[in-house]
Amino acid sequence: MADGGAQRFTDLGTEAYWRRHFPKLSIGQRLTPALRDRILTRRARDDEIALLDERMAVDGYIQGRDNTLAKNAPLLAAAVKTCKALEVPPTFLFVFDEVWECFYSLNAMLSHFLGDYRLLPDFWVWHVDPSHEEAGWAPHRDKGRVSLGPDGRPLSLTVWIPLSVATPLTSCMYVLPKGRDPVYGTEQEYEFQIDPPAVRALPGGPGDWFCWNQALLHWGSVSSRFADQPRISMALELQRADVKPFNQPLLPPFSSLDFPSRLLLIAKQILQYRHMYRVHPDIEAYAQSILRKSA
Repeated sequence: MADGGAQRFTDLGTEAYWRRHFPKLSIGQRLTPALRDRILTRRARDDEIALLDERMAVDGYIQGRDNTLAKNAPLLAAAVKTCKALEVPPTFLFVFDEVWECFYSLNAMLSHFLGDYRLLPDFWVWHVDPSHEEAGWAPHRDKGRVSLGPDGRPLSLTVWIPLSVATPLTSCMYVLPKGRDPVYGTEQEYEFQIDPPAVRALPGGPGDWFCWNQALLHWGSVSSRFADQPRISMALELQRADVKPFNQPLLPPFSSLDFPSRLLLIAKQILQYRHMYRVHPDIEAYAQSILRKSA
């Protein structure tokens, strides 16, 4: 491991470690009431909302652009590369305000689809290396049909944000639109029936966001060694506040979590996604120790 020995893991649990290695990012300074108030004043045009409604109803996913994402993406992509150099899972980036700010900035869209909503303790950050032909996660549904209301509307959503250019070569997201998925929302939803021409690639880049309901079949493709850069991205899940929690603890939007709380949530991600993303055994043991101390 990069920094060696027990001291390295002690350092990971200190704000000083993160401030030293990531001086351009902040912990606890940006997520202010003033920022919240600015975000709450943002409104989408009626024609934009109408199109998003139609796309969510027909395809099960939507997409758009946001200036906050465009501003923060280069800083966060560079920080992911620093994490890789330090041999630290990129998901630790959730210690920084700028990550949370990106998702909070989409509040108008999220509120439109979910109403009063909460953030789920389900998030991740990816660095997909084309030199090793790495891939995103295999075909899956985030929560499946239990995340749909009786009228088919989503009870929960996933927001996926590319921090670098995501193309078929670098491993962009692929989805099977709900209208093209014969087992979507049925008891057979995990007996995938994929008609290749119906699959849709979702290329994107810094400033873009993608959002899908959690019954939608989706995956990250295998990258190509001919790609000229890694695919760097992050995702967070959210749900309506008036339904049973899909995971706990639920977080109110615009939460300004302190550093120990963020570290605890990150440790939870490392352990709950072990089946999807392998980490160094020492990192896994460190995550377990954080959760034990909080119990």
